[in-house]
Amino acid sequence: MTFEQLWTDLSAIGRDPLSGGYRRGGWTDTERAATAWFVDQCASRGLTLESDGIGNLVAWWDPGEGGASSGSSSLSPSLAPSAGAAGGERKGVVTGSHLDSVLDGGAFDGPLGVVSALSAVDQLRAEGFQPSVPIGVGAFVEEEGSRFGMPCLGSRVAAGVLAPEKALALQDRTGVSLAAALEAAGTDPAGVGPSPLLDKMGTFVELHVEQGRALTAPVGVASSIWPHGRFRFTFSGEANHAGTTLMEDRHDPMLTYAMTALAANKQARLAGARATFGRLSVEPNGTNAVPSEVTAWLDARAASTEILESLLEAITRQATERADRDGTTVSVTPESVSPVVDFPAGLRDRLSGVLDGAPILPTGAGHDAGVFSDAGIPTAMLFVRNPTGISHSPAEHAEMDDCLAGVDALAAVLKDLAK
Repeated sequence: MTFEQLWTDLSAIGRDPLSGGYRRGGWTDTERAATAWFVDQCASRGLTLESDGIGNLVAWWDPGEGGASSGSSSLSPSLAPSAGAAGGERKGVVTGSHLDSVLDGGAFDGPLGVVSALSAVDQLRAEGFQPSVPIGVGAFVEEEGSRFGMPCLGSRVAAGVLAPEKALALQDRTGVSLAAALEAAGTDPAGVGPSPLLDKMGTFVELHVEQGRALTAPVGVASSIWPHGRFRFTFSGEANHAGTTLMEDRHDPMLTYAMTALAANKQARLAGARATFGRLSVEPNGTNAVPSEVTAWLDARAASTEILESLLEAITRQATERADRDGTTVSVTPESVSPVVDFPAGLRDRLSGVLDGAPILPTGAGHDAGVFSDAGIPTAMLFVRNPTGISHSPAEHAEMDDCLAGVDALAAVLKDLAK
């Protein structure tokens, strides 16, 4: 099956016919349908599919251990949890990405890496390449954090940086816990914890659409991921009547929030950083009532930890000063903070060399690759050009010729790493 056929099949799953965007939150019906598609594709290739307790998947091509060397459909994938790498077992090269999306997200963020990985394996098999170590194709759960508010949820749990009890207690916007969502999807929450799949990863390479306009060539290599975090701002005031309460008598937290959003925009511009209030909750949320509380979530990113900390400090200071004038209060709670990730220079440069000097560039977007790198797994990323730079939107796009160049690049990299 060609890349174009794979892409057409997967792109049809979970797409809103009105907006053209996707809503594939973790363990929702649409995300489970995309996962079922992935399982079917692995089965058709005779890959050995392993799952960990939270549902991360890696499908292995290992001719050296008796695995299929062609697209046999006679093998059914095993979804039993991986037993991990035994003493002396060869570690493999894993590639892949995620199938979930942000709310009303684009088609490419995540799925491009999964489809490209399957296509790269197909290409290597067609060439008759025999890897000396296993090659794995991975699909990792809830990378976006759009349902449970924790980015890279599946990889964080797998790497042991997010405790199982904290992960299982996370709730979506309707109050459903992760534990309940797993049970509804047929997964026993008791199995959630550090993943034996990581024990079998000798190297991880994630292909991803670029989420900016810095890349002018069809394919590039990542140098680093900016430090970033999600911070919950809670503005508290006094509910009152919108028609009878004098403006000077109000303690309106919406005003405090509004000034804070403007301050975040200005401070980020001054620092060359990124600051976004993209989610808001208002109580009691009535048209004719002064709010009693406004909760807003800030996504902040910067080129260094020092700049990120300085940015957050400046935004918090201005929010507090405004709250004093408004007669309101503000509290700030970090919900997730990810440090800077510098991918190994040797591996990065090796990939660039394999790809005839492909450009090397940083990214402000978070990825599972960053979590695996921090866990000590040699990790690299490939980017496919995004002509507009738009991402996390139905308008997200990459040209088909660039996508095919990405498959060729990934196949070349896998061949080099697994030879």
